[in-house]
Amino acid sequence: MKTNVQKILSILCLLTLSGVSFAQLDEFPRTPDGKPDLSGIWQAMTNAHYDVEPHAAAYGPYPREMGALSAKPASIGVVEGGRIPYNEQGLRQRDANRQDAITKDPLAKCYMPGIPRANYLPFPFQIVQSQDVILVAYEFAESNRILYVDQPELESQVDAWMGHSNAHWEGDTLVVRVSGQMPDTWFDRAGNHHSWEMVVEERWTPLSANHLSYSATITDPNTFTEAWTISFPLYRHVQENMQLLEFKCAEFAEEYLYGEWRKPGTPLGNPPE
Repeated sequence: MKTNVQKILSILCLLTLSGVSFAQLDEFPRTPDGKPDLSGIWQAMTNAHYDVEPHAAAYGPYPREMGALSAKPASIGVVEGGRIPYNEQGLRQRDANRQDAITKDPLAKCYMPGIPRANYLPFPFQIVQSQDVILVAYEFAESNRILYVDQPELESQVDAWMGHSNAHWEGDTLVVRVSGQMPDTWFDRAGNHHSWEMVVEERWTPLSANHLSYSATITDPNTFTEAWTISFPLYRHVQENMQLLEFKCAEFAEEYLYGEWRKPGTPLGNPPE
């Protein structure tokens, strides 16, 4: 017999291949046991992937070569209270990260974005829900994670890029505790970071038929003086035949990572002989 995870993976594959339609809904759908059904393709409408804190528009890293195309757009931010409460060491590391952040950003290497960053990248993601597990599949780097609902809350034995997610319902809100994340991920392109001690508590709450309220409270005593929270809405894609597309970025990062060792004259994208 298939496990719950295998069943969800099979469903996701079928949805991707079939290009299933997501029609505008009159009310938020529910599962047979009465819980909100989060299944669908979602996306944030925010510039937080540039910088989660409020910021004005600014020059990009390559104004001479790219002009306005490399500029950073303004954002009201998603951090409640406006600023991240770094401790002294964490602030020094943030400032160091900001020096040439565009090339230091782990996403340049096609690393998985981690949580919460995966949820506000400018890429859609898909949720497939069952009673015991919920699969979240992200378009960027084909990242994914499984939320274990009302199961023993075991800590992750090894750190992973997308962490270990345990979930439970509080009324209509899905609460997810994410632990065991790699310390190599950032929150944004501005160098905001965390350590291996970070724990994230996500809250997914229906606002209307096609909107979710998303918040994530970050606790990391190694980096911050206190817990802090980001929050923003998520929007369900309702256009006909919406589906996740492939963004296998590893091949796009090969020249960035290994280009200096490429044999001269070898075409970009082809390995040396």
